[in-house]
Amino acid sequence: MKDHGHSHEEIRARLDALRGSGHLRDAIYGGIDGSVTTFAIVAGVAGAGLSPYVIVALGLANVLADGFSMAAGNFSGTKAELDNAKRLRQIEEEHLRLYPNGERLELKEILRNKGLSGDTLEAATEEISRDRNRWIAMMMEGEYGVGEIEPHPLHAAIVTFVAFLIAGMIPLLPFIFSVPNAFAVSAFLTFAVFFVIGAAKSRWSLASWWKSGGETLLIGGIAAAIAYFVGTLFHV
Repeated sequence: MKDHGHSHEEIRARLDALRGSGHLRDAIYGGIDGSVTTFAIVAGVAGAGLSPYVIVALGLANVLADGFSMAAGNFSGTKAELDNAKRLRQIEEEHLRLYPNGERLELKEILRNKGLSGDTLEAATEEISRDRNRWIAMMMEGEYGVGEIEPHPLHAAIVTFVAFLIAGMIPLLPFIFSVPNAFAVSAFLTFAVFFVIGAAKSRWSLASWWKSGGETLLIGGIAAAIAYFVGTLFHV
């Protein structure tokens, strides 16, 4: 288990680090989707018995076009979350200006739901309501479930695209370099990527590395098997 120091400096550093949004989800999402969709194309085209050149052409088109599409979608979705948080904050600022007493009662109820009562509740309400920004942050979290961590749409899009590009190119490498038994090598490399991504993901979960890796491998393998089966229906 990673050391978790509790000195004033260590605590402050951890809390400050939470002010930005991490990109674990973006990297895993992009990596898995890049591997799955590109190998699905490889498996489908190989199942149809088409030329390796067709596999490379379609695979590269998928990596660039689908990768950009995913990045753009993630950018738009993350920006929508950010815009919504800004909208809600503006609403709370207006409410504090127009209905300060009512907002103070809401603040007290939020703190009560967190387990405070009696003099402690009164003191906490008084202290938090002295700082307008802290008051709004508490209302955002308690009333709308929106935390202080702000997402970065452009960062999220870049991480998604890069992860998609790297993972998506791996199934194509045996065909680009004309490796013997290219499809078998591509399948092995792709399944290895599935497992590695899943195993790496276990660092941020309670699951063991082999269980997380196996779960991701199973999901990717099913997608690849479906694509290969559909491709065999159109074998030329």
